[in-house]
Amino acid sequence: MLILASSSIYRKELLSRIIEDYQIEIPDIDESKYDHEDAKTSAIRLAIEKAEKIALTLPDSFIIGADQTAESNHIQINKPNNYEEAFEQLKKLSGKDVSFYSAICLICKSKKIKYEYVSEVNVKYKDLNENEIESYLKYEEPYGCLGCIKSEGLGISLLEKVSSDDPTAIIGLPLIALSQMLKDSGIKLKSEQR
Repeated sequence: MLILASSSIYRKELLSRIIEDYQIEIPDIDESKYDHEDAKTSAIRLAIEKAEKIALTLPDSFIIGADQTAESNHIQINKPNNYEEAFEQLKKLSGKDVSFYSAICLICKSKKIKYEYVSEVNVKYKDLNENEIESYLKYEEPYGCLGCIKSEGLGISLLEKVSSDDPTAIIGLPLIALSQMLKDSGIKLKSEQR
């Protein structure tokens, strides 16, 4: 059995592109950042913790843990909870470079399988004025989205450039690396089931 250890609807949509049959389990873990931990380290640690948590009760299943973090100028960015926090975040990120880290971990305890991977996505935000920010937030309501960006929606219009080795990584689940992990573990992708 394949399990996605995530409550993210975006990760579910992404995984459904390549896998037909899987289940979702929500890992209840503390996602607090550690002092002096950079965003890349946080992302992989949390992805592993999520997978490990579900694997405790389902050791024969293949568990996918995932997490995404971001930083600008070596300062981690938090997810905004409401309009005010999102507005302030976009004002601060206007014209700035931001690195997003999308981490995945695939484990199966009984088979002693463990893969880890972190994809780095570098973006540059456009210079945004307050009217643009306000219009975007009212239209998209990206509360709970890292960097206030729903790149699969209107959020992409806030960016000047995106640099990545995997276009799905910015949404939160790098499918190129995950596809290879699954194949290496003997799990058939949709394209192999026809």
